[in-house]
Amino acid sequence: MASTESNFLRDLYQSWTDRMVANPNMTLDDMRDVFDEWEKPTKEPEGVTYKSDKVGGVDVIWAIPVDADTNKILIYTHGGGFVVGSSSSHRKLAGHMAKALGAISVVLDYRLAPEAPFPAQIDDAVSVYKAILASGIQANNITTIGDSAGGNLAISSVLKFRELGLQLPCSVIAFSPWLDMELTGSTLDSNEATDALVKRPVLEAMSGMFLGEKGAANDPLANPLHADFSNYPPLYMNAGSDETLLDDSRRLHAMVSEAGVNSTLSVVDGMQHVFPFLAGRAEEADNEIKKIAAWFKIQSNR
Repeated sequence: MASTESNFLRDLYQSWTDRMVANPNMTLDDMRDVFDEWEKPTKEPEGVTYKSDKVGGVDVIWAIPVDADTNKILIYTHGGGFVVGSSSSHRKLAGHMAKALGAISVVLDYRLAPEAPFPAQIDDAVSVYKAILASGIQANNITTIGDSAGGNLAISSVLKFRELGLQLPCSVIAFSPWLDMELTGSTLDSNEATDALVKRPVLEAMSGMFLGEKGAANDPLANPLHADFSNYPPLYMNAGSDETLLDDSRRLHAMVSEAGVNSTLSVVDGMQHVFPFLAGRAEEADNEIKKIAAWFKIQSNR
């Protein structure tokens, strides 16, 4: 049974949904303001400082825990359907992850659709990755991490790194990744009543803005369910049992496991989309982050 504390995220999502329904003509700027409230469920991590910067030409926020290993980097791509969200909305979650994993996080303000459609987001991730490598950080000390659409980017950017012949990161972590731009997952319908935020019409609108006029819903870099995962790094995904995008994680886990990838999928009962946002507030998020930290330690010592 979900904890009382975890209801904070469900209630926040329901308030967003109610506001969007009440205002069907909500502007994109107003929607971006709404989604910047995503930081509210996350308690401020203790002993973490933040620094605004530009890396590879991309605006970022660094989350730097006290006594962290500054040679270990988490490249964090935020969620928001490629359309909303920001480094500000995700910096506290990135801080919790950095602290738990003994690393530092860099949260990207990659370009958003529809102003910058696919593949601008991947191009920005590539620019940051190349810049970090050029700074002297070894690829085996880098992990890509993200949530929702940012979970897609954490996964697909590594496919692009491989395509470019770059050394690949140590591991990949994705929270509730939105992978399927064709929207064929079974839980889009079966979990429609239990997911307080992510509904098919919202995904249809955001995928349209993301892909633009030239993008294809079955492009492997936009929809990793169509990708080849040969020689791919270890992958950790989690999702909530109540969310509509659950089937995306289930299908990718089965697919990459069949391809020989070291893949872990954690599904937590009663949880909403990107439930680790409850870090510091709800035991479900804190316990999940501890599991990820244990998994990460194994990957780092390989």
